Amino acid sequence: MKKSIVYAVLLLSISLSVSACGNKGAAPPPANQGGGTTTGGGATTGGGAATADAQAIFKQNCVSCHGNNLEGGVGPNLQKAGSKYSKDQIATLVNNGKGAMPSFKGKLSDTEIGAIADWLAAKK
Repeated sequence: MKKSIVYAVLLLSISLSVSACGNKGAAPPPANQGGGTTTGGGATTGGGAATADAQAIFKQNCVSCHGNNLEGGVGPNLQKAGSKYSKDQIATLVNNGKGAMPSFKGKLSDTEIGAIADWLAAKK
């Protein structure tokens, strides 16, 4: 009996944590204001504004599960995501979700997903 209560509480905690991963009502991140080279999708590479935008997108949408320093928590540690996944694989994970991670397709633009994927792919 005690085990079923513990499991129910654990399941409820996980459900609440996962529901916090999405960001339905936040303001969009600031537009790029220079500082890198523009790619075909409108994202920039080379740091500067693209890094700032990706970090802002991450803070608005991902930090509740992956932590302020990418250290993980409810979601996995992302500090070395680029050594495990390519930019395209990261973009696919963000678009489609995986396991407890929700899909961000329709919540984030392709440009925002590309910026996050570029930024995380550089984490090696």
